[in-house]
Amino acid sequence: MTSIQADIPADHRTDGRAGSLLEGNGLWKAYRRGWWPQRRTLQVLKGADVTLRPGEIVGLVGENGSGKSTLMKTLVGDLQPDRGTVERTPSFGYCPQTPVLYERLSCNEHLDLFGVAYDLDPAALSISRQRLYDELDFARFADTRVEELSGGTRSKLNLALAMIHDPDLLLLDEPYAGFDWDTYQRFWDLTAARRSAGSSLLIISHFIADEERFDRIYDLVDGVTEQR
Repeated sequence: MTSIQADIPADHRTDGRAGSLLEGNGLWKAYRRGWWPQRRTLQVLKGADVTLRPGEIVGLVGENGSGKSTLMKTLVGDLQPDRGTVERTPSFGYCPQTPVLYERLSCNEHLDLFGVAYDLDPAALSISRQRLYDELDFARFADTRVEELSGGTRSKLNLALAMIHDPDLLLLDEPYAGFDWDTYQRFWDLTAARRSAGSSLLIISHFIADEERFDRIYDLVDGVTEQR
């Protein structure tokens, strides 16, 4: 796979020829700060590679400030790499580390809004919404505005929005931050079910306590991914 320059879009869509749902190859990303002549360059990614095949849960681990979220945003398409390529299935969901929610909308209104964005018909949306309410146990907050939700329930809604359209690929950045123990267990039941159905998940964490739950784990060290 050849590298691309910064002015070429990064989110080329995979056609499934290699059997992968996501391939990030040779990804470089730097942030440039300040003004000339004191402008500085912070090189975050230095040739990182990530591959996800159907039906697997993959972890991405690194210290705080190692570039995990930068790599995730590059894979999603929020950031364009300076060099490298990204290919992914068009059927994907993204759960950012910090929930991006509308304070004055309820959980139901959020799910309705995202259902329209994903072009779900009302019947499919209703089924998916109820399933996620049950799986994550927050149906009692369906008509509650975000401004009245706890941090843990906001995290549940954030995850549900990434999953409402039942995508083939899920990209999750610290998805269980703020979860209590019961919800943490529910999360792993939910992800195991998705894997069994053939979906794949990339999960970012600054540490992994349950390594046996993952099929593979990448460590991000000095801007490069190393598979355990």
